[in-house]
This record gives sequence, C-alpha cells and structure tokens, in this order.
Amino acid sequence: MNNFLKPESLEALWVMLIAFLPNLLAAALILLVFWIIYKVMAKPLSALLGRSEMDDTLIRLLTDSIFRFLLLFVAVVMAAGQVGINVGAALAGLGVAGIAVGFAAQDSIANTISGFMIFWDKPFRVSEWITVGDQYGKVSDITLRTTRIRTPQNTYVVIPNKNIIDDVLVNHSKQGELRIDLPVGIAYKENIPQAREVLLAAVNKVAHVLERPAADVVVDALGDSSVNLLVRVWIDNADDEMDVTVNTLEACKLGLDSANIEIPFPHLQLFVDEIKDKAEESLRGLR
Repeated sequence: MNNFLKPESLEALWVMLIAFLPNLLAAALILLVFWIIYKVMAKPLSALLGRSEMDDTLIRLLTDSIFRFLLLFVAVVMAAGQVGINVGAALAGLGVAGIAVGFAAQDSIANTISGFMIFWDKPFRVSEWITVGDQYGKVSDITLRTTRIRTPQNTYVVIPNKNIIDDVLVNHSKQGELRIDLPVGIAYKENIPQAREVLLAAVNKVAHVLERPAADVVVDALGDSSVNLLVRVWIDNADDEMDVTVNTLEACKLGLDSANIEIPFPHLQLFVDEIKDKAEESLRGLR
C-alpha cells in the first residue's frame, strides 16, 4: 500500500489515465451518438409503422423496447471495444449463456412469439369482448407475453399468449352487431304461434334490443318435457351483452306468465297397468 502511494506510482497512474482518456471519451461519444440516433429516429419510425395499420401496442413495443435495445446493444459493443474489452470473447460467453437461458425460459419465449402472432393477426384489440376457453371478459391490455382481460365480475384475468393461440377464441365485438340466443321451454299443450307473439312483444321492450335486425323465435327442439324455443335478439354493442341476456330472460318469463303459458319443469310420467286380474288367472292355471 505504501509503495502504491509513492510519488512515482501516482505519476505512473496519472500517465495511464491520461493515455486511456481518449479511448474513454470515444466510448462515451459512441453512446451519445447512438442515444441521439434513437431520439431522432423513434418518432419517424413510429409514424412509418403506423401507416401500415400495425397495432399501436406493437408499434410501441417495436420502437420503445426492441429498437432501443438493439441500438443500445450495438453502442455498448462498440464502446466496449474502444476501452479494450475483448468483445469477441464476451459475445461468445453471452451466446452460451443465451442458449442456457433459452432452454430454461421456453414457455416465456413461446408466449412472446405468440404475442407477436396476436399483434400480427389482430384477432382482437383492447376494449373488445372475447372468450378464451372458460374465460370471458373485456380486453384491457395486450403485452408480448400475456393478454389481460376484465371479467363482468370485475376480476382481472391474465392469460398467457400461448394459451390464446392454442385455444379456440371467440371475439364478441369484431363484427359489430351481435345476436344473443336464449332457450325458453313451453309445455306441449301450448300454442307455439301464440307463445311466439307473446315472447316477441316482451323482448322488443328490452333496452338495447335492436329493431333491425328484428328479433325472432324459432323451435329449437322437441324436448322430453317441453317444446324448446330459441329467442334470438340483436344488439349493436357487446358491452350490453350480459345486461340484455338477463333482462331478456326476465322479460320472457314475465310475458309467458301474464299470458298463462306454462313453462314446464322437467318431469317423468309413469304409466302403471292393473295386473291383479292377470295374476289371479295365472295362479288358477297353476292349481
């Protein structure tokens, strides 16, 4: 320690720093130039990608994350070369480490690739209502790894993008107008045209049900205990789907009750034959 503090050692250190200063300034200059390049090119690049009708979220990811990371990576590599770091050996080490990380993060990589596919295909956008598997809700955010939806119960569900790509997806908002099909059963003794008239009068009073396309009622099946009708109504906004569903069901029940049209519950009818006389005759024959 004492040798290090000698005037000769301090002078040698000072000479080394002065000799190294140009390389250090060159490295700093490289980082500054690449930072300026990013600031200058970020907005024009976003505008250019926007003309291709690419999703806004994907544009932000490309410009704010991927483009910036690539520029930063190139700048750091060039700056490291200026200060004497063996860039080739460092990149080789990063390559080996990258392979190990890739094997350990296969699911994350699969979700990221699926995220790019979602942004490219655009099966849904933020604020649209979707069903994925048994999850139904409004899309609140899309990232490279996950899609976040808010359910009608106001719960926040995070779905890995790989699950969305691999599963059947239903977009309730994509086509604009949406038809809601509601099953309603009536007794076999009831008159179908009369029930249809009552049901249409009831559902056409429900808020958000469209006049065009008009609602209709069709026979869906002849069930074990009832004639199964299908009440089909149209709405123009998927935001109203849940409210219209419950309100229409209630209107159908009240309408059929007011018209004294029976809504049967499942039941089983048994027919019992009188076997007393037949049994006595059989016994006489055995005597």
